[in-house]
Amino acid sequence: MTDGTRTGGGTSADGRTAVVVGGGLAGITAALSLADAGVRVTLLEGRPRLGGLAFSFRRGELTVDNGQHVYLRCCTAYRWFLDRIDGAALAPLQDRLDVPVLDAAARPGRRLGRLRRDALPVPLHLGRSLATYPHLSLAERANAVRAALALKALDLADPALDERDFGSWLAAHGQSARAVEALWDLVGVATLNAVAQDSSLALAAMVFKTGLLSDPGAADIGWARVPLGDLHDGLARRALDAAGVRTELRTRVTSVSPAANGRWTVEVPGERLDADAVVLAVPQRETHGLLPAGALDAPERLLDIGTAPILDIHVVYDRKVLGKPFFAALGSPVQWVFDRTEASGLREGQYLALSQSAAQDEIDTPVATLRERYLPELERLLPAVRGAGVRDFFVTRERTATFAPAPGVGRLRPGARTKAPGLCLAGAWTATGWPATMESAVRSGISAADAALDALGRPRDHLFDFGGEAAGRAFPGADPRTPGRVPEGAGVPLRGGPR
Repeated sequence: MTDGTRTGGGTSADGRTAVVVGGGLAGITAALSLADAGVRVTLLEGRPRLGGLAFSFRRGELTVDNGQHVYLRCCTAYRWFLDRIDGAALAPLQDRLDVPVLDAAARPGRRLGRLRRDALPVPLHLGRSLATYPHLSLAERANAVRAALALKALDLADPALDERDFGSWLAAHGQSARAVEALWDLVGVATLNAVAQDSSLALAAMVFKTGLLSDPGAADIGWARVPLGDLHDGLARRALDAAGVRTELRTRVTSVSPAANGRWTVEVPGERLDADAVVLAVPQRETHGLLPAGALDAPERLLDIGTAPILDIHVVYDRKVLGKPFFAALGSPVQWVFDRTEASGLREGQYLALSQSAAQDEIDTPVATLRERYLPELERLLPAVRGAGVRDFFVTRERTATFAPAPGVGRLRPGARTKAPGLCLAGAWTATGWPATMESAVRSGISAADAALDALGRPRDHLFDFGGEAAGRAFPGADPRTPGRVPEGAGVPLRGGPR
C-alpha cells in the first residue's frame, strides 16, 4: 500500500464503499456479501494469509492445519460459505452420523462403542445407538433419554438459561459423572471448548437441540479433505477477487474514526482509506481497541468476554495404525483423533492429529512432556501403534482459540449493529446464538453485512437466510442496549461444528 488516501476497491454502481477489517471467516463472509450487493469493498488483514484461526502451514513435506476443524450438517451458513467459494466438494459430509468411541479403561471387547443415527425421525434416530452404547449402564442410558427430552423442551429465548451452568442442570436431571464424561462432555467439550460445569446452559442447550434434537441428519459430520488453507485462503481469495474485492494482506489497521458526511476513515501505516461503512471482524480485544467513543454503551464488556485455549498434538508414524478417519476417546486424556495423512500430502506412514479442547491445564506444557504423556495413550487406544516408529511429533497451540462459553457470556456478546451508523461488528464471539465455531463466524459476517447494507440503503434480499432468522436479530442473552502460528518444539491449534 502506498501513502495517500483511497476509497475502496472493485466497482459499485452508486459509489458506495466499505472497508472490512479482518480476513477470517467472518471478514471474508462480510466482504463477499457486501460485494454481492454491489458495494465496493476493501478487505484488510494483518497476517500474510486469510482464514483467521482456521489455516494451514508447511512443515517439511507436510501441509499442516493449525487444528482439526469440523462442521455439522446443521451448520447451514458455513455450508453456504463453502458453496460460495466453490469448496463444498473438498469438505464433504458423512452420509450419516457415525462416531467411533474408544474407552481405554474398558475391558477388551467392550472398548468400542458408536454414536450413530438411523433413518428415523427425531428422537428415534439415535435410539438404537444409545440402547447399545456400551460406555453407559442401562440406567444411565434411560436417564440420558429423559435428560435429552428435558433439554429439547427448553426455551432458547429464555435469558435465564445463560446464567446457569450446564453441569448443574445435568446433575439436577439425574446425569452421573460417567454419563457426563461418556456422552454430554464427549460432544460438548469439542463444540463449546469447555466442560459442562464451565458452560452456559443456553449455549449447551443450543448445541444439543440444534445438532442432535432438531433433524435426523443435523449432526452428520463434515471436514476438509484438503488443507484448510486451500479453502479459507486459496479459494476464498479467488472468490473475493472474482467479486471485485480489493484484498490487502500484511496490513494492520491502527484506527477507525468517523469522518464528515457520515463516512468513516480507516488508518493503516502509510495510508488512509475513506468508506461509507466499516465492518470490524477481529477478536474482541482488538475490536475494543479500534472502537470510536460512543459506538457501544458499555465497550468494556468486550474485555470481560474470556477466552479458552485449544491444544493440538501431531504425530507421524512410519506405518498405518488407524483404519478409521477419526475417533473419540474415553478413559484417557486423549479427546478426538483424526487421520490427516492424505490431506497433509504425506506419502508414507500415517499422520494423526489429536484435538484437545478446554486445554487450560496443558496449553503451556513442554513438548517433551506431552510426548511422554500422549504416545503411551495412543498405544493404549490403538494396538497397531505398538512397535510403530514415530517419525515426527509436534504441537500447535491456540491460547485464545475461542471465547469462553461461561455462564453469563450471552449478555456480554454484542450484536452486529453499533450506535454509530455504518460501523458494524463481526466475529464468532458476537451475538450469533452459537458457540465459537466456523458456523458462528460465518453467521456473524452475514449479520454484519446485513447491518451495513441497511445503513447504506442497499437491498439485502440476496443475503443468505439461515433458518428464517433475521440476519441482524438480537439473540437470547445479548445486551439489549446494544443494537444490533508457527510450529514449535521439535512445533500453532475440533473447531467448527463439533469444532
